[in-house]
Amino acid sequence: MNKLLLIVDPQVDFINGSLPVPGAEEAMDKLAGYILAQDGTYRRKVVTLDWHPYRHISFVENGGEWPTHCVQYTHGASIWSALIAPLNTTAGELTILHKGTDPDTEEYSIFKNPESATKLKDIIAKHQIDQIDLCGLAGDICVLNTLKDGLKLYPSLRFNVLCSYSPSLDGGEALDNMIKSL
Repeated sequence: MNKLLLIVDPQVDFINGSLPVPGAEEAMDKLAGYILAQDGTYRRKVVTLDWHPYRHISFVENGGEWPTHCVQYTHGASIWSALIAPLNTTAGELTILHKGTDPDTEEYSIFKNPESATKLKDIIAKHQIDQIDLCGLAGDICVLNTLKDGLKLYPSLRFNVLCSYSPSLDGGEALDNMIKSL
């Protein structure tokens, strides 16, 4: 089986920055250990990043529902430091994909960003991916939306949500309900 690890938005702002998810620091630190322990399991590793321009539609000051977060090239948009070495030293090439780059478009799912969705589609096809192990932040928003879109776009793929590494703002209810409905 050819597996891909898809980590959604493991960024500083979602861990201890402007929009922290409860339990995110512990989950991302444990995810680093998981990646090391699974060395050789994944053909590819893909990390998605919220990559917002300063005037993004999702920010409260622009009429959105979230505080300013993951602004391009800021510390808050960077990958959680505990993940850097495991992602780069284990087998399986690492690809970083961006979403939320258009100031007028909300993209909770990586599949909503046309450029990133195309790159991910190419990775899935080129490496004959059979299963995507999905995790990240926040479980009830970006992980959930990525899961929903992935299931629609790739009905023949198996999606496995790593819930231990997907803390949610709602305590996990929405993601758990979605997984139970599969």
